[in-house]
Amino acid sequence: MSSRHLIDRVKALIYDVYVFIMTHGKEFLRWRKQASGGVGCRVFYGHDHIPSPGEKASGGIIKCQDLQKDFPNVVRGANVLYLVSSALPTCPEILVKYTKKSCVKLIVNQNGVAFPAYHGNNLEKMNGPRRFLLQQADHVIYQSDYCKISADKYLTDTVENYSILHNPVDVQFFLPAKKPARPTKPVLLMAGSHGFFYRISSAVQVLSSLKKLGIEAKLMIYGRLAWKNDAEECRKELIAVCRKYGAEDMVEFGKSYRQIDAPSIYQSADLLIHTQYNDACPRTVVEAMACGLPIVYSKSGGVPELVGEEAGRGVSVPMDWEKVHPPNPDQMAEAVVEVLSSIDQYATAARERAVKRFDVRDWLEAHKKIFETVLGQDR
Repeated sequence: MSSRHLIDRVKALIYDVYVFIMTHGKEFLRWRKQASGGVGCRVFYGHDHIPSPGEKASGGIIKCQDLQKDFPNVVRGANVLYLVSSALPTCPEILVKYTKKSCVKLIVNQNGVAFPAYHGNNLEKMNGPRRFLLQQADHVIYQSDYCKISADKYLTDTVENYSILHNPVDVQFFLPAKKPARPTKPVLLMAGSHGFFYRISSAVQVLSSLKKLGIEAKLMIYGRLAWKNDAEECRKELIAVCRKYGAEDMVEFGKSYRQIDAPSIYQSADLLIHTQYNDACPRTVVEAMACGLPIVYSKSGGVPELVGEEAGRGVSVPMDWEKVHPPNPDQMAEAVVEVLSSIDQYATAARERAVKRFDVRDWLEAHKKIFETVLGQDR
């Protein structure tokens, strides 16, 4: 081990110890004198600040934005701690230990888990804290059937009190565009956080496959480029793959976006293309459906539960925990052609499915019942 590497490891250890001590101190002060805070359900989401819809945010924290509409973030005096597995605070185990001492109920919203295909042998760094949370939880909300299957396999299968609630969408805010006649060049959209390069590369290859079929399409890529630490490096890699497949003039690069800007992005496209393998429950899918966009996707993870048979077309891939299987670009292109041939029918079905199954008002009502049940357990 080089002296430089040793110094970096020591610095990292010192920082971890500092964070550990500071978190203990912060949570001790927060829960030392647990105020009554009033009557009813008082929820703390593990973060002192939850971004507003006007702030840039992505991932699990968006669920806390939804919940804040009916259940504001109570930083002191909460009687429910609600943690989202994909948006955990620093050292969640410490937070939970203090809240348990204060007789605060714990509800965990469980998304995906670490498994070998994405994390190799380094699973426990992510799975360890999440296993602890599920074991301590008074109620677990799995975001899809797939989320429960993967959590049973890699976290714990001993959870007794649970619900399955797919990610919601505000169907009164995410609306279809009032479009004139559709353009001759279809517009495909990729949205959300792009944490894996193959996700982008596969979509660019779909453009190339469509071109071979005589279809000139446009691909819009919006959201955070995050497969490398440096966003500019990601952008350079994206440009390179566009050149490789002759798609430089067919791809539009967007940026990360705020929730209040999301509907206009969806409304500018004809369909959503989602290439990620074993994605647990991507919110971008239900947002796109609410805006009347059919989905062409990797038929894996929790996405088939969201799209069903009527709101898009999936491309079959093997079920595998050990290896990533990107969808075949030619088959994705064929699925795009099929959807485009009946685009109005698919668009209507996508909107109807989102309204019927994923309306945020139903999701909030389900949470209200869960909170009431959990808080009534000791009465």
